[in-house]
Amino acid sequence: MEKLQQLPNIAQLTGRVCRVLGQNPGKFTLQGTNTYLIGEQAPFILLDTGEGRQSYLPVLEDALRTNARLEPDNKQNVSSFSDVIITHHHHDHYGGLRDVLELSRKLWEERRPSNTSDTSYAPPRIHKFIAANHTPETTVVSKREENEEGFRDILSSLPDGTYSTPQNSPDLIVHELLVNQTLRTEDGSSTISIIHTPGHTPDSIALFLHEDRILFTADSVLGHGTAVFEDLAAYLASLHKLLEMRDKVGWAFQKVYPAHGPVVEDGPALIQKYIDHRLEREGQIMDLLHKTPTSFDSDSWSIEQLVSVIYKDYPESLWIPAAHSVELHLRKLQSEEKVKFINGEGMQSRWLLCSKL
Repeated sequence: MEKLQQLPNIAQLTGRVCRVLGQNPGKFTLQGTNTYLIGEQAPFILLDTGEGRQSYLPVLEDALRTNARLEPDNKQNVSSFSDVIITHHHHDHYGGLRDVLELSRKLWEERRPSNTSDTSYAPPRIHKFIAANHTPETTVVSKREENEEGFRDILSSLPDGTYSTPQNSPDLIVHELLVNQTLRTEDGSSTISIIHTPGHTPDSIALFLHEDRILFTADSVLGHGTAVFEDLAAYLASLHKLLEMRDKVGWAFQKVYPAHGPVVEDGPALIQKYIDHRLEREGQIMDLLHKTPTSFDSDSWSIEQLVSVIYKDYPESLWIPAAHSVELHLRKLQSEEKVKFINGEGMQSRWLLCSKL
């Protein structure tokens, strides 16, 4: 595996964006989950909260103390965050929510003079895009339900007074994000727009910071390697949507700030590379389906047979995750009526070109 670039725990990327590493490095999280403070001064918008590692909190606190830039006459009344945005329902993005909210309250208490009775703490709003019911026929469903249940558990554990409820729905906790919704920091320095980018998950979003023309891509585009996805057709459509931003006045971007890995200097080029890679893999699958398997007396191919040919130069330990990717390609081709599912389950499920029926 290629050695990962070392990233600092805290990096001031622009005057409006500070990246704070989630302290959870790993095979899938790379150097860790990137969380971002957006704004020139407190209260910031916080993008994602990491997975809940206790080692993340002192790093985030250090970043907040360094970047808050609070004026002496009003610092006791200012929260660390006005808003916390969760980019999607994976645990490494929402797991630190309770800790982050409690840290915000703690820092406000510290700034509040001891000789005042002021209790005007304004807790942050929690935002997330709520996807419509979406259940593709793959093994990701049970894992997604587990993640969504985990998010609900986190919400139910939040102490009263640590978050602000929606104005017209006081019984709810999450402020639902809408397509093309715009949020602005309280100091007016930073404006972000919400872009729904399903594919990695149904509720995935990207965010565009207008003042710096920077695109936050969460897990849809990474700073290293390729992204995983639940729905390939939706994922490719989302990648195309991001590329098309180049042609919209005021929306063209160059740099991508991912949820994992370093800053991508040429974001559009990497997104195009992602698209090309997926289409190349789809072409390989279609080429094989036009042929007859050599080890089976049938025109249909099993996923195991497809993987054994396409990934023949890769260690067999990688074939199971590769099979998941191949299955998602086949599901996309099925929705386009190019292939048909014949029978079987998992690696042994068999597929046939519709033109051979």
